[in-house]
Amino acid sequence: MASQDDTTKLQGYYDDFFQDVLEEAASNNMLNAEAFFELCTADLIDAGVIPAAEQMQYIRPTGGVRVDGYCGDPLLYNETGEARGCVLSLIVLDFSQDLDIKTLTKADMDADFKRVENYLRYSLDPTFREKLEVTSPGYDLAEMIASRWESVYKVRLFLLTNKLLSGRVQGKEPTDFAGREVVYDVWDIRGFYQINAAAGEREPLVVDFTEYEQGAVRALLASDKSSEEPVYLTAIPGEELARIYDRWGARLLEQNVRVFLQARSKVNRGIKSTLDNDPAHFFSFNNGITGTAEGIHTTDGKDGLRIVSLDNFQIVNGGQTTASVHAAYKRGADLSKVFVQAKITVIEPEKARELVPRISEYANSQNRVSSADFFANHPYHVRMENFSRTISAPQKAGMLQTSKWFYERARGSYRDQQAYLTPAKKKKFGLEYPRSQTFTKTDLAKYLMVWSDKAYIVNRGAQKNFTEFAVIIEKAWETSQDQFGERYFKEAVAKKIIFNATERIVQSRDWYEAGGYRAQHVALTIGLIWNATHGMKMHVNFQKVWNDQEVGPLLEAAIGLASDHVHEVLMNPGAGYRNISEWAKQERCWNAVKKCQPGWDPRWLKELLTDDEVREEVEAAKKDQHVLSGIEYQTAVVNAGSGFWLDVSNWLRTRRDLVSEKELGILRTAVRIDSGSIPSDKQSAVLVQMMQRLEKDGCPYRLDNKHDHTNRRRRRRRKI
Repeated sequence: MASQDDTTKLQGYYDDFFQDVLEEAASNNMLNAEAFFELCTADLIDAGVIPAAEQMQYIRPTGGVRVDGYCGDPLLYNETGEARGCVLSLIVLDFSQDLDIKTLTKADMDADFKRVENYLRYSLDPTFREKLEVTSPGYDLAEMIASRWESVYKVRLFLLTNKLLSGRVQGKEPTDFAGREVVYDVWDIRGFYQINAAAGEREPLVVDFTEYEQGAVRALLASDKSSEEPVYLTAIPGEELARIYDRWGARLLEQNVRVFLQARSKVNRGIKSTLDNDPAHFFSFNNGITGTAEGIHTTDGKDGLRIVSLDNFQIVNGGQTTASVHAAYKRGADLSKVFVQAKITVIEPEKARELVPRISEYANSQNRVSSADFFANHPYHVRMENFSRTISAPQKAGMLQTSKWFYERARGSYRDQQAYLTPAKKKKFGLEYPRSQTFTKTDLAKYLMVWSDKAYIVNRGAQKNFTEFAVIIEKAWETSQDQFGERYFKEAVAKKIIFNATERIVQSRDWYEAGGYRAQHVALTIGLIWNATHGMKMHVNFQKVWNDQEVGPLLEAAIGLASDHVHEVLMNPGAGYRNISEWAKQERCWNAVKKCQPGWDPRWLKELLTDDEVREEVEAAKKDQHVLSGIEYQTAVVNAGSGFWLDVSNWLRTRRDLVSEKELGILRTAVRIDSGSIPSDKQSAVLVQMMQRLEKDGCPYRLDNKHDHTNRRRRRRRKI
């Protein structure tokens, strides 16, 4: 039974979350339930529970039919890695407008699931689809379900609610529908509270091997007994691994890695062939998996060491192996002779956020994973975060107080920074950083990608768009870091302001219907404006938008005009496409949008900036940022101290081939920092870039983690 303290904490979280919903709805011109969907699914995607989410609502009060969205095209987000055998995931909401937490009873839960089950049943009926308006979201989703049904082997139904599931309800047993297994997943207010607790970390999961037929698995301790991160080698029976994945799904797979790899690569085909034709040699032929755990429970008996259970087990490399074994299990293959080798590193929870992505990056060998997949801690994001904490926005007309735009480099940090503030300080924080002026990494990727020739990729979902964005930014960062200065940050915020305004403008058009393709219209509308100005070698004046903190009337009219033309393209899909949301994701659709020729208002065209004007501004901003970067580099190098640079120098004694003579010379200067020998800003930049490169070559010392390094060095000395 929950304690009074737990109940109070949960109600406090509910109050904050409900306020977030209201503010999200107000700032993005949404209904409260729509904002609830966006916030909840963002948390679930971030926690690795679902791969994607698209809001697509259909409600028919008579007959009890409802759906609020789905988790992406099952063929694109294929959990098994095969062309057949997909998982169809649908979402239904039960959102309460009450200020106090309400209870979700078993009867409520069953009724909610029944509504979405009814929609699924009707979707497969051609007469139902024929009665729907072709341009309606309900038709779109029904068409997608019908077209994918032969490939679906399993259905997952998600109920998202801000109510509290009754303690008497232990869950809902899987059922069967048209030969497919149907599983039910309820995410109530307690569930969202738990995955947002501890700085947004996912709720720990426990893999208990004793729950499976072959029990605890035999293992070897491959590291020193006194190691701070012990490493175990084991062989997990194929059927056990498949059943573990069947239970936990995407939560086993570290979210920064592309784990939903299509089973069409040569490696994947080889895995499938071995499982089907030569299972006894699977252990020999396959590289196995690399995993981490935040805790391990073992026994030591007559037959040696055995792993009993793992706390928060994460498969950081080998996602395709796991998915392929699971696919073989689901199609009834004999896995009795299949064993999967596994290397498991045990990491303290407080170090997991830093080390798990690094283990993922260095361990991956079967499918090359680019550094874009580990982009969350890239210095680009660190710089954007720093700008967001230091740059004040101009006052809006009629406002007396300045504010800032809060960039969430780590999801949940906006809420975390207020967790322990007094009511007065919390209010002050809210005035300085209004909820409507927050944005995440995936938001930023969306705001910037629409201003490019890849605007249509935004319609493919947050994660796919972010992956594309990460590749582009990383290349640009390597070319010149100085282009990402204060001007860049202000322009990014201006693009967010324009994006938000476009959402409002689209909803206000006469042709817009509630719940109808707003996101697709917005992305392509801004894309059309970019394409038009780009073709004229002109640019929207983002600095003016930043200075005004709003979109001016002429730009607003241009957005409305562009949206009208985009609407005509969207509502008339090209040959071979009946599903509007899928049509909006295609380059063919984007090419049709680019052919639009709106009659732009000459007054708006006069507001645009020329290529030469923008180029001059950009070059000046780069010079300013170059000076600032030099100061930042020098500060980081000096703060690290002589001891840090001495350790790096000692580590390089047997690895001189990794650095140049110039770098070694500057390193010798840094070793004498405590004696007053200070590297210049240019020399400091060389050292910072050297450390970034050495990190990929296995250097254990990190310039941005010097305190941890110092503590490790001190511990080693105590052992001696």
